[in-house]
Amino acid sequence: MLLGLAPDTLLVFGLIAVTVGLFVSELLPPDVVAIAVAVTLVVLGRWTGIDGATALSGFSSPATITILAMFVLSRGVRETGVVRELGHAIGRVTGDSESRLLAATVGLTGPIAGVVNNTPVVAVFVPMVSELAEEAGVSPSKLLLPLSYASMLGGTLTLVGTATNLVASDAYVGAVEGAVPFSMFEFTALGVLVFLAGVAYLLTVGRALVPARVPPGDRTASYEVGEYLARVLVTSRSPLVDEVAADVVEDARRDLDVDVLDVVRGGEHFVAADSERTLQARDVLTVRAPPETIRRFCSLADLRFLPRAEVDDAELENPERGTLVELVLPASSSLVGETVRSARLRERYEATVLAIRRGGELIREGIGDTALQAGDSLLVQTTDEAAAFLREVDDFVVTSEVREELVADEPLSPTTLPALGILVGVIVLAALGLVPIAIAALGGVVAMVATGVLSASDAYDAVDWNVVFLLAGILPLGIAMQNTGGAEVIANLVAAGAVGLPPAVTLAAFYLLTGLLANVVTPVASVVLLMPVAADTASRVGADPFAFALAVTFAASTAFMTPVGYQTNLMVYGPGGYRFTDYVRVGAPLQFLLAVVTTAGIALLWGVGA
Repeated sequence: MLLGLAPDTLLVFGLIAVTVGLFVSELLPPDVVAIAVAVTLVVLGRWTGIDGATALSGFSSPATITILAMFVLSRGVRETGVVRELGHAIGRVTGDSESRLLAATVGLTGPIAGVVNNTPVVAVFVPMVSELAEEAGVSPSKLLLPLSYASMLGGTLTLVGTATNLVASDAYVGAVEGAVPFSMFEFTALGVLVFLAGVAYLLTVGRALVPARVPPGDRTASYEVGEYLARVLVTSRSPLVDEVAADVVEDARRDLDVDVLDVVRGGEHFVAADSERTLQARDVLTVRAPPETIRRFCSLADLRFLPRAEVDDAELENPERGTLVELVLPASSSLVGETVRSARLRERYEATVLAIRRGGELIREGIGDTALQAGDSLLVQTTDEAAAFLREVDDFVVTSEVREELVADEPLSPTTLPALGILVGVIVLAALGLVPIAIAALGGVVAMVATGVLSASDAYDAVDWNVVFLLAGILPLGIAMQNTGGAEVIANLVAAGAVGLPPAVTLAAFYLLTGLLANVVTPVASVVLLMPVAADTASRVGADPFAFALAVTFAASTAFMTPVGYQTNLMVYGPGGYRFTDYVRVGAPLQFLLAVVTTAGIALLWGVGA
């Protein structure tokens, strides 16, 4: 035995190290890594103790089934428009006050995220909050990170607040003999305490720490693309005269990487890429490219540069020319890793990318060859019809308001009451213990389809299958840790280091350890790996395993310190123009504050001793 450990224990530790390394390096998508882990555990089953049935048990886990169903239920509620209407209500009560806007944003987001999956809540709120910030003359950066944090804090209010809570419940049952799953409102009292402490921080210390990275105002100004946009006049000598506009667009992009956005002919405007009309002398083209490339284009095509014709949001966004839309690529987008050119955004969505914001970095040159990354924010010009369509595409999250006249007057769906009634019914059934939560949630899915809230295809589309496969693949790794004694080995080391320390101190240490791990790998993975260790440690130091299970659960749900720690952090990364260090500066104090609040809350409400 090496280092006093059995070969099977060492093997599982090695597999965990490789898994964490792959999660951090992002060489492969997390869900692919998780499935590879499950396969490897079976292949090495002689040492890991995992057979085929156990490896596949993650797919039948109540946590996985419930999470899958909650995606559908959340989609049903989102489709009614009720969350959107609540967001518009913020603007009516906050006016141009940054303080009231911040308070309303965090105060409304948290409770909603307690019963509806927080990812779609943030997806709906980001464009509205950005628009309200612009109207109030406030940097959207001051509001978007608090929006993400508030949604995470709200997830601690109920069992269904986050996927992490459900996984933690399952892991707790597997780690502690005789344990029962968490009930719907088992830790709501603690969640309220944590939420209030977090909100108080965000409204005071956090408000001072959150930077104003993106200036309020026009999107062309915030992306600093003004010098990359220009107007050029087609002269009578230009070889472009009598050429088809769409062909000119294609040739300019292929030969010079110049985007021709639209054509102005007298008082008439039309989108060049979609037109079979021919160009005429005196036409004015709006183009996007680096300044030197624009001048080269003018020289080669005998065009006249118009230096006084400034191009801003008002010039690019009107019913005749199209609209500006800001998009964010979620981690689950199929376009991650593609270049802008290979993604064929122009052909698929009639969208021309004007600039890319990657955290605090702006990309305005070589856009076509830029490989897209999760969290990238794209400023695109497109048609009104395509903009409305993009709101329904899973590869993007639209984080700017689509033209007001297209969406602002949308009434609440007739299915609003059935959708809300179904969600409340699921929560009540699970809370009263009349049926297991997984069965209640699946029944809710059936009811959503049967009442016409969602179609069957909409229900399938609502599920984030990346998350489902991540959960199903990673859960057997926790079982392998227990089978091989890995959890016991770590627990012995922790217990030896905790000799003489109060159990509450060890509890706080587990909170911090889980939070740190959740910030670099997924919250779900941190729960799966640390729940059995926490439960075993609790029994060895004479503490209550339930108390330690709660500490791990809450810590994993509040990964504030990195943009990749939680998916809502990544969703606001580009639109807020944040840097990686912003998450550390704002999130680290909050993480430590909640370590104290959560530990004290657990000791007060349940006690730490066994």
